[in-house]
Amino acid sequence: MNQPVTLPQMLDARERRAVRQQKLLDQYQAVLVCFTMNIAGPVKNSPLIREGFSLGNRWLKERLRSMNIPCLHYEEWNEPTGNEAYYVIDRPARLVKGVTTAIEDESPLGRLFDMDVLAPGGEKSDRQDLGLAPRRCLICGGPAKVCARSRTHSVEELEERTCQILKEALEDADAADAARLACRALLYEVATTPKPGLVDCANNGSHRDMDLFTFFDSASALWPYFASCTRTGRQTAALKAPETFRALRPAGRKAEADMLAATKGVNTHKGAIFSMGILCAALGRLPRNRWQEPDAILAECRAMTEGLTASDFAGLTRENAATVGQKLYLEYQISGVRGQMEAGLPAVREAGLPTLRAGLAQGLSLNDAGCGALLALMTATVDTCLVARSSLLTQQETCARVRNLLEETSFPDREALQALDQAFIEQNLSPGGSADLLAVCYLLYFLETGL
Repeated sequence: MNQPVTLPQMLDARERRAVRQQKLLDQYQAVLVCFTMNIAGPVKNSPLIREGFSLGNRWLKERLRSMNIPCLHYEEWNEPTGNEAYYVIDRPARLVKGVTTAIEDESPLGRLFDMDVLAPGGEKSDRQDLGLAPRRCLICGGPAKVCARSRTHSVEELEERTCQILKEALEDADAADAARLACRALLYEVATTPKPGLVDCANNGSHRDMDLFTFFDSASALWPYFASCTRTGRQTAALKAPETFRALRPAGRKAEADMLAATKGVNTHKGAIFSMGILCAALGRLPRNRWQEPDAILAECRAMTEGLTASDFAGLTRENAATVGQKLYLEYQISGVRGQMEAGLPAVREAGLPTLRAGLAQGLSLNDAGCGALLALMTATVDTCLVARSSLLTQQETCARVRNLLEETSFPDREALQALDQAFIEQNLSPGGSADLLAVCYLLYFLETGL
């Protein structure tokens, strides 16, 4: 990769591509899509070009699935002369050409895609067959063939514009995907039922000022924030990890204001703004091919927040301690979510996520596995929301009760969970910190499994 290639190499690659196309046409007697990239200059493949190609493949596969168009055969080649993907599709060429041209025309990145559609007999479908205009120039927007024939733009100009298109498209796609999954995780968390003392689909738990719809409003308001965090991670990826975290804080304050505006002053997701925002920034700092590695993501979170507790609580005294978290730190050295994040979220890594996986492996629904994961998280960390609504002793007694229940079964049945919910409501207890960590577990699970 990143190796300049010669004209003879490109001619050889074109010949190999023609041979591959003919072999697949002969074998399947069906429509063939050959997807390559339009890359100017002598470097036809690089990590950046490869990412753009992968995104194009993802878009094409998603579009085919959305239209219930099966792919009979798929193969991919990645060489210094470029990336190639072949799709064999049993549908009319004109229909398939409509799919590919839509992808080529829907975004600036599509201008770098070359999705040839060949009929079973080898005839190539053209844009003109669909009454579409010719492809446009990357730089001036004029007819691409005219600019290429007259060499209107230098290779250097084309390379610079290509790089810009790739970077912007990949950043946009990553930000959108991370935000979508983060909001989805928050919605799955609140919908998981029954959760002791928490808002869920059955009741409002120990809360009088919020319900299911309050959480829906809040999660919807946070989509731009999560996208912004991912962009911040991408744009500061070359800097030391703590610099990324520092860059997040102004956006975090705005997100809190947006949340409170959406909920009419109710604090639904303050903890999640902190934890999920950092996770999204970690995704931005990591290459896309590492998003399926929870350990890598959590390690990035740990690096971003190194020294956070000492920094945030420096100079804290009984006289100036204002928040519950500050007072708990002074009195009991409980560092809360800051300490969890500094340690790479051990409650998630060692308790919540493994329990979620184990439940799903046993055939449980995501809801029931999530209930078990929530209980495991409660026993793996000191939930400051529980302490704030009662006392440290009550939190310890509550966790002991949950731990005893989990010794009987890692996934208590609905009757046992409902009894626990009622007990929490009677004591006005709500493990909100553990609920935030459950949302983190859901996000990591979505990323790990590609769901």
